[in-house]
Amino acid sequence: MSGSASSTQTIGAGLEPGTGMISCRGVGMRFPAPHGRGEFVALDGVELEIGRDEFITLLGPSGCGKSTLLSLIAGFQQPTTGTVAVDGAAVEGPSPEKGVVFQEYALFPWLRVDGNVRYGLRERGVPKGEQDRIVAEMLELTGLSHVVDHYPAQLSGGLKQRVALARALANDPKILLLDEPFGALDEQRRILLQDELLRIWQQTKKTAVFVTHSIEEAIVLGDRIVVMQTDPGGIREVIPVELPRPRDRASDEFNAMRRRVREVLF
Repeated sequence: MSGSASSTQTIGAGLEPGTGMISCRGVGMRFPAPHGRGEFVALDGVELEIGRDEFITLLGPSGCGKSTLLSLIAGFQQPTTGTVAVDGAAVEGPSPEKGVVFQEYALFPWLRVDGNVRYGLRERGVPKGEQDRIVAEMLELTGLSHVVDHYPAQLSGGLKQRVALARALANDPKILLLDEPFGALDEQRRILLQDELLRIWQQTKKTAVFVTHSIEEAIVLGDRIVVMQTDPGGIREVIPVELPRPRDRASDEFNAMRRRVREVLF
């Protein structure tokens, strides 16, 4: 299946244009091609509405613009065309209302777990007593209380990502943006952290956007799966996942959804 999707596909069922917590309207992103050979179109004409407290997964091959779209929502870049808005206000740059977790752990190696989780609160001038309360709450929520005095070099990959998640959540963002955070982990740790992330999301009820290459991960996590395509990068189709949580990865219904997503993706 190829070609650009229609606007009825790119705007999810039940959400009118401009009504989402996150609204992408006609979003395009172009970069200069190597050696001055024109432009590379990373995204073209993206239309997407993401509802409040919704968990969206962005699924697609390398080069389809998943991470670029996440970067635009985060405010790290500005679109070449179109607009990205949060709560009706144009995104003009990074802000505490958007918490970001990367595949690379991006922890400060000279700070212990407590210091990494506390970092954003301290930078914002949050009073020490309030910092202590929030950090303790985040450590408990993410299951890190037993390693609070460890440095990042002493932690496994899974624990490092929990620290990154706790640090993002400590600022109480409206939106949680996750760029393949479990991509470098082995299958067992990946499944464990998928379940943990869902537990945390259900407790905190953040609007979440999660980039992944994995069909199974997209189904396990997402309320809707935004299937993306290359040449140019954009949205092929948005697929609702109407399976109750927790989702049984071995069930007939899950496997039927896996086949449905594969048909669209390939």
